[in-house]
Amino acid sequence: MKTIAILDYGLGNLRSVMRGLERSGAHTMITADIEEASSADGIVLPGVGAFSQGMEQLRTIQDTLIAYVREAPVLGICLGMQMLMEWSEEHGLHRGLGLVPGTVRRFPKEEGFKVPHMGWNTIRINDECPLFEGVPQESYVYFVHSYYADTAPEYRASTTSYICPFASSLQNGNALGVQFHPEKSGAVGLKILENFIGLL
Repeated sequence: MKTIAILDYGLGNLRSVMRGLERSGAHTMITADIEEASSADGIVLPGVGAFSQGMEQLRTIQDTLIAYVREAPVLGICLGMQMLMEWSEEHGLHRGLGLVPGTVRRFPKEEGFKVPHMGWNTIRINDECPLFEGVPQESYVYFVHSYYADTAPEYRASTTSYICPFASSLQNGNALGVQFHPEKSGAVGLKILENFIGLL
């Protein structure tokens, strides 16, 4: 059984992510120790909160995390996905991990649309990203976010429309990310987690 380290850096719903991964067939460990996490077959970077706060928590371990991605898969969830990007405009301009080119931007104001984007929405799968093997087009997943990843088409594994089209998932080599919460997205979310386990 593959082991996945869920990185505990002080932000995130760690237990629900752990339960989702275990239901999908992985052995998990929650750890704040990057060396211990680096011994796992894969790492999940969860997160709920502000980009700058998340990156501040990751600064001391980011070099080790970036080195790990060269060898094994990392899955960022929600804020975790956004931190894979180069930059974020949330509360000023902040540097991310730089694993996926692009910038995290706030949804523009538009009449009839509330921010944050909260609730169920569909994904349009763009390419052959292995995260979505066996997942039907226009599947519903669960979102909670006010900022979105603005990146080039070649890094968008799926797209969702809310105010504007945005990357609802990313892939650049071993760096993968989903803006939605797979652990809250029912059978579809569990299938995506199962596919991540299959990459290890």
